[in-house]
Amino acid sequence: MESYGEILKKAREAKGIEFEIVARETSITQEYLEALENEDCGVFPGEPYLVGFLKNYADYLEVDTNHILTLYHAKKIQETPPPLALTAREKPRFLIPLIVILSVLLVAGAAVVLTLVLKAKFAKNEDSVALSRTNEFKKYELTEKPFTGRLFKSDQLIMGSDKGNIFLTVAETEGIFGLETPAGMQYVELSEELEIDVDGDSVPELIVYVSDVSQKNVDRGAEVKIMLKNSSNVAVASPDENQIPNAEDLPKEQARTEVFADTRAYPFTVNASFRGGCLFRYRIDRKETIEDYFASGDVLSMTASNGIRMWISNGNAVKLQIVANSKTYDLAVPRAGEVIAQDIKWIKDTDGRYKVVIVDID
Repeated sequence: MESYGEILKKAREAKGIEFEIVARETSITQEYLEALENEDCGVFPGEPYLVGFLKNYADYLEVDTNHILTLYHAKKIQETPPPLALTAREKPRFLIPLIVILSVLLVAGAAVVLTLVLKAKFAKNEDSVALSRTNEFKKYELTEKPFTGRLFKSDQLIMGSDKGNIFLTVAETEGIFGLETPAGMQYVELSEELEIDVDGDSVPELIVYVSDVSQKNVDRGAEVKIMLKNSSNVAVASPDENQIPNAEDLPKEQARTEVFADTRAYPFTVNASFRGGCLFRYRIDRKETIEDYFASGDVLSMTASNGIRMWISNGNAVKLQIVANSKTYDLAVPRAGEVIAQDIKWIKDTDGRYKVVIVDID
């Protein structure tokens, strides 16, 4: 008879899905996914976790969930030792009173010893999970890569926005995971996945999943997975003034258009709305160049500290918009078929003010 682990493995392989993809789309760690297929029950902290993950994994693979759970329970029953009453040999009648008395004494003594052992073991396990927690809280920047790790009370998460970075503080890790945001306290229960609006604009910016939280020990923290719903919410560092060019140092022959000016430089976002198909290449803050083909209806959001370099095969197919310091600036749409190669970046003008300009490049 085929086991539930074999059914799950064959279903996944038939779909050609790797563990990494399943883990990302189900929020179940790869360790637990492999344990389900290998029927390794000892990996899970408790049966409720195992059954919950088993059901979610079966639903994800579109196999018969009830059949999978039936096979699991059947195997569990088979592996459970039979009652001693069915295997024990009958003892002579004259030994029964003596056995009862000795048994009572042994059970009483064993109970005392077991209580002490379990107490020590529980304390050891709690210490091992608590990890080496220091008195200083830590800060984590949220990026396009999901954050997975253990957070402790007072730790901070930094999320980017068009108004600057937003700081989120871990406020609760006992029985429930609590996150203090500008919009108020947000709570996520164990094994719950919740979309969170952190700034009160009725648009969720985060997806938070809690995989472990202690019911009575705040020092253990909480194991969480946090994903950004929008790339524009990536935490962005303040502009490096040493990398902001002076206006007089730019080539005189380069055409330049000023978008806005301010007394300081700060991160800005360029939103690209595609009205037609075109090849779009961009590089943010001198990092890796990204190139892709976009079709009508696609939307791309890019957040930079200092500047963005873009190359567009058909400028008329894209509408560009700059969002900075809570203000929005719409850029002119080029002619149809016009190839665009330009920088949108901060410069420092001769009057000491910082300006975001569009500079044509070869």
